[in-house]
This record gives sequence, C-alpha cells and structure tokens, in this order.
Amino acid sequence: GDGLAMASRAGIPLQDMEFFQFHPTGIFPAGILVTEGCRGDGGLLLDGNKHRFMPDYEPEKKELASRDVVSRRMEEHIAAGHAASSRFGDHLWLDIRLLGESHINGKLREVKEICQHFLGVDPARELIPVKPAQHYSMGGVRTDPTGHSPQLRGLFAVGEAACWDMHGFNRLGGNSVAETVVAGMIVGESIADFCQSNDGQLSMSTTLASDFINREALGLNAIANNPGRESAVELTRLMQETMTEKVGIFRHGDSLKEAVGILQELQRRAANIGLRHASAGPNPELVAAYRLPRMLKLALCVAVGALARTESRGAHFRADFPRRDDQAWLKRTLARWPDAADEQPS
Repeated sequence: GDGLAMASRAGIPLQDMEFFQFHPTGIFPAGILVTEGCRGDGGLLLDGNKHRFMPDYEPEKKELASRDVVSRRMEEHIAAGHAASSRFGDHLWLDIRLLGESHINGKLREVKEICQHFLGVDPARELIPVKPAQHYSMGGVRTDPTGHSPQLRGLFAVGEAACWDMHGFNRLGGNSVAETVVAGMIVGESIADFCQSNDGQLSMSTTLASDFINREALGLNAIANNPGRESAVELTRLMQETMTEKVGIFRHGDSLKEAVGILQELQRRAANIGLRHASAGPNPELVAAYRLPRMLKLALCVAVGALARTESRGAHFRADFPRRDDQAWLKRTLARWPDAADEQPS
C-alpha cells in the first residue's frame, strides 16, 4: 500500500477503501492464490469429510458462484465444524485430480508448480489445502476516467492503486485482463499526452526533489535513533490479526468499532518503535518501522469506511446489515487524513 500511502500524505482522498475482495482458493497456509480456472475447469471444493459442500449452499452455481459468495460459504462451513485440520489450523480442500494429469500439466501448469514448490503437493494425485485469502482492493486513489487525479495535476494511478470504476464494488473473475488492456491503453495514452502538454513540462529546478529527499532522510534517522521499546514486527502482527479477525469476510459493527480502537492504539504505539539494529544499508527492521505507520493509516481507512457503511454491497458484507441499501448507501466513501498527527481519517 505504499502508493496509496504516498497519495494520502499528499492530501489526495482515497475512495471506497472498505471494498476488499477475498479469493476463495488461497493455498493454506501460504496464502498464495491458485487460479479460478481450477474450479472453472471442473475442480471441486471438499470439506474435512471429503464431502462436496458448495451444492448444499449454492445449488445452481455451486463452485462457480462469485468469489465473495464462495469465500463466505467456505468460512461458514469451516465455522460449522466441517473443516479439515492441520498443525497450521483449519482449512478446506480443492480437488482437481479428476481433471487428469495431462490437463493439469498443460492448462494448469502454474497451479501445479505453486503447489509443489510451496506445499510439496502434486495436485494431480493429492488434494490442495485451501482457505479464502485477501486478494484485491477495489478502492484506491480517486481518479477521473483517464487515471488522472482530480485533486493533483500530474498524479496518475492505475491498476490496484486506483479506484478507476472498472470493478465497481466487486471484482469479477477475469477482469484483470480487461483492466490491463483497457486501463493500460487509456491511462498510458493519457500520461503520454500529459507529459507532452505544457502542464507536463518539468521545471529545471531540483529543489522540490532535494527537499523531499532531505525530509525523508531526517525521518529515517529519527526512526533509527528512536529510543522507544516497541517492535515494528510485533505491531505489524497485531495489525494483521486485527484486520483478519475483525475487518475480514464477515464484518459486524461491534467488531469494527473494536478494530478502529485497536488500530488507533497501535498507531500511538508506533511512535515509540525502537530498532535493535540501526545499521546503514539494507535493514529490513528499518523498512518495517518506516512502512508500519502508513500501513496503519490505510488499515484505519478500511476499518472506518467499513464501520460507516451500514449495509452489505459487493465484497463488503455486514452481518448486522446483510441487505443492500440503495436509498442510504448508493454512494462512494472518501477517506482523507486532514493532518499528519490525526489518528483517524475523516
């Protein structure tokens, strides 16, 4: 989320940040996605008893229901006690053995390589452990149809960094191809046209760049010399757990309020991060400490937006407001950080 964080620091509003898509088939526990083509070609989802459960929930579309629906059904089935268990936790199974080895080696070769490399599993002969995983942000930097920010001339965003309206409130399978081709052409040409225009001519002065570099260098030195005792790795873990447990596939007002409170507290604690090793050069601990405050701000944008939207729409599902409410919520959400010291976006 560094791109979104940079835009936010520049005062650019982020749009629809509560809309995150979960993909049904992240291999467990690595979380790396295997393509929807597995189910499209005839792969089945099985529970801990090797029972094909999706027809019980979605008798018409079965495994081919939309990603958000399949993800919710999988989580419901796990919560009902029908999961398979491993030392890493509960999961379900994806079975593509019935497709045959030649089909897997030919059309699903990447899936086979992922499973073999990260799980030591041959999907032509063994079941693949899977569980829904966070996949795609429909929200991002607010842009016009050409990918240009209405707030800051010269700022363009494209792909997952942008809220460009290709996906609306829920990204459908296969849209990555359309987005790559369509947005790549439209936004790419728009950037080229801007650079050739008078507005796109760069000043010969390097003062702006040098001032920014100096400011960032001072910020990194402040992090490196902070005597605080908080750990960036530990705070990142707590942020991840909070987002997974309270701002995940199923959301509820009470848990979202708890998430906002926890994230605000983590943001306060992040001001006291200290490094065990402040050495110059490649320093993963310094990188983690540098990124965490920005990650927490983006997490708060997601959590606050999800708490405010008292309906279910697209990839955003509120268990306490399960219906779509066009009368009250046929609208966008915009998140801004009015001041760098503020603990919550407006």
